[in-house]
Amino acid sequence: MSVLDIERGDGIMVLRLNRPERMNALNPELRGALAEAWTEFRDSRDLEVAIFTGTGRAFCAGEDMKESVARGTVGAGTDPRSNLPNPYNDGTLDKPVIVAVNGYAMGGGFMLVERADLRVAVRGATFESSEAKRWLLGGYHHGHQGNISHTVGTEMAFAFRFTAERLYELGFLNRLTDAENLIPTAREMAAHLLTLPPASRVNTLTMMRAMRPHVPDELEELARRLKEHGAKSDLMESRKAFAEKRAPNFKGWDHPEDRFRTPKLKR
Repeated sequence: MSVLDIERGDGIMVLRLNRPERMNALNPELRGALAEAWTEFRDSRDLEVAIFTGTGRAFCAGEDMKESVARGTVGAGTDPRSNLPNPYNDGTLDKPVIVAVNGYAMGGGFMLVERADLRVAVRGATFESSEAKRWLLGGYHHGHQGNISHTVGTEMAFAFRFTAERLYELGFLNRLTDAENLIPTAREMAAHLLTLPPASRVNTLTMMRAMRPHVPDELEELARRLKEHGAKSDLMESRKAFAEKRAPNFKGWDHPEDRFRTPKLKR
């Protein structure tokens, strides 16, 4: 069974994550398959719009932490399949992507939703920016990039969960649907895009992406320093605790006095 199902036709590529037994969690095989599929989509002269969805009760649960624990490394690791060039992740596609969220979108799965140009979700879907649970710095950039208020962005950065209904009210989602109408709704949006003059579709997409908010360089430098602030052993401990279904035993700081040495923004 393929970890990624692909349909092609009428100018549309449908990519469907297909590891339902693992809630479509991202392992090297799936990361590699996605990189290859998005490269095909980018280079195709026949496919102009993509629909991105999942199988089962999740869109994507993010990193496959059981596999991370088995490897003994965090994140994507060093497997070459995990590090193939991926035009969707790199933001180098010049074709629109519609994400159709069929269930849980957590951690890296939330980030896959965030990168899409248009977003449809089933009612009751659950979203979480999970960095604060797994890394030494929470998902500080998601609310900013999503043009969400600072208070809600702070809630998002601290890995609180959001329902599809709330994210729709906040303007993060374009459409809410019942499960049976998820893909038809996404296809209706794709069909509309395909009625536009090709240059209009490409140029408007380029302009809208250029207008997306981004984190200033000085704040990214602060984030880089904050990612080094704390006991690195907690990164793997968070994953081990998840895999073993127990409460984590975090160390916090390699040296207690580091608690009071938090890097600050240089002004």
